[in-house]
Amino acid sequence: MACFLASVFFLVLQSYAAPPEAAVTLHTLDLEAGISANVSGDLPPPGTSKRAPHSIIIGVRKGGTRALLEMLDIHPEVAVAATEVHFFDWDENYAKGFEWYRDLMPYSYPRQITVEKTPGYFTSPLAPERIRAMNSSIKLLLILRDPAERVVSDYTQVYFNRLESHKPVQAIENLLVRNGALNTRYKAIHRSLYDVHMRNWLRHFPLEQIHIVDGDTLIHDPLPELQKVERFLNLPPRIVSSNFYFNQTKGFYCIRSDGRERCLHESKGRPHPAVNSTVLQKLRSYLREHNHSFYRLVKRTFDWQ
Repeated sequence: MACFLASVFFLVLQSYAAPPEAAVTLHTLDLEAGISANVSGDLPPPGTSKRAPHSIIIGVRKGGTRALLEMLDIHPEVAVAATEVHFFDWDENYAKGFEWYRDLMPYSYPRQITVEKTPGYFTSPLAPERIRAMNSSIKLLLILRDPAERVVSDYTQVYFNRLESHKPVQAIENLLVRNGALNTRYKAIHRSLYDVHMRNWLRHFPLEQIHIVDGDTLIHDPLPELQKVERFLNLPPRIVSSNFYFNQTKGFYCIRSDGRERCLHESKGRPHPAVNSTVLQKLRSYLREHNHSFYRLVKRTFDWQ
């Protein structure tokens, strides 16, 4: 019965996921308010519909998923979901069914592809199998950065979130080390074990369907990484160098398109705390073998310390 239902869900979604053909320009609003749906009011633009995603950005948390999505939104043949849906990793959402999921997608033209991103998918034990049940040929995007830096960035986000909620905070060293040893049960560390999570995805998808974006490169030189994504998604080259400019105040690249300039939300690019060098070395040493294991899995290397 489960296999039958999965097949029915798959067939229903396939009927909505027509392949992209040519270009129709999207209207985007200020990114600081989030990516807009490409529709105003309740009535969809003529000729549009809500379709299951053709591609999903599956993670990783604090790897640059928001930057990647917003940069892809420049492309006229891409329609992006405005929010993180958490359909495949949260049981309560998955139980609502695929029609609920599809209804959260943006309106798009037949010549566009739909992209959603939920960073929690990469580390979810159930997401790969569930996504495959929806569409076994879907193209997946995974953006990664130096795993030790990702841990610190993860901590930084939680730190500021707790401050804003008037909750107590701890120094990062107190979370990274317990009883003199590295606290490998710390969730931020577990999220950086890329090889562990990648093995789960490769049980359900061939490596050729998972394109890995170098998050460290995207920050410093976005165009080459986005051109690779365009090719992976079979999109015509539309993103160009003039779509980006370096904001000296923020310290990262911002976006220029449709005659407008916009940057990521102020919560992005926050300065990281200084981490005790001995503790940081313990973290890097622990992650090093996992990194090499990941390199073997994906048949490429990265400039991670």
